[in-house]
Amino acid sequence: MSRVLTFAAAVSVAASLACSATRGWTVGATTKIDIASGAIGAPPFGFELSQTGDGERGQWTVVRDPTAVDGVAIEHRSTDPHDDRFPLAIYKPLSFEHLEASVRLKIISGTMQAAGLAVGLRDQNSYYAVGVSALEHRVDLLLFAKGRVTRIESAEADVVSDRWHTLRVVANDDHFTVSLDGKELFVTFDRARRKDGRLALWTQEDNVTRFDHIQIRALPVPGDN
Repeated sequence: MSRVLTFAAAVSVAASLACSATRGWTVGATTKIDIASGAIGAPPFGFELSQTGDGERGQWTVVRDPTAVDGVAIEHRSTDPHDDRFPLAIYKPLSFEHLEASVRLKIISGTMQAAGLAVGLRDQNSYYAVGVSALEHRVDLLLFAKGRVTRIESAEADVVSDRWHTLRVVANDDHFTVSLDGKELFVTFDRARRKDGRLALWTQEDNVTRFDHIQIRALPVPGDN
């Protein structure tokens, strides 16, 4: 019997470690994505490139940028103006239920001039996106699910093309807090929020945008001591 219990305990520990490895984070720890670990001109290391919608895949590469925090940035570049096409660069090593994420982004050109972060991403058609628009001077929280896009909340914001902006998103239990350049824009709720998924860089249609200084912090489960 003791051998059975010992074996069961070992299996339980192994399963727990596997789960931790899959999630890949420590609660309270901040992870800064090392963009410079990727070669200049190559796709960013640790990212899976995908998109929502039809059309040609955009190009995601690491580029030199003297205005970036570390002198390098991740650039998305596309000339495909397909409607309802949203390129994604999904960060594979980490998966979250509750998180705080921030990124600096610079929208250089594009028809829609929109970019941002996707959170809770389960696949290319299922996630939340926080989109910053230099065309409409607005920040939106969008839900992508079952082939539909739903705007959950939005706020006017001083978004300008060819200028770095810092976007911060907190997804904690069923609420979202969104800030831009240190100013909180809105707090909103989605009672049906699916709480686990990956983080991704997100853009819209034909677009040239650069991203840098990407930081992620796993938050404790609400109610845990």
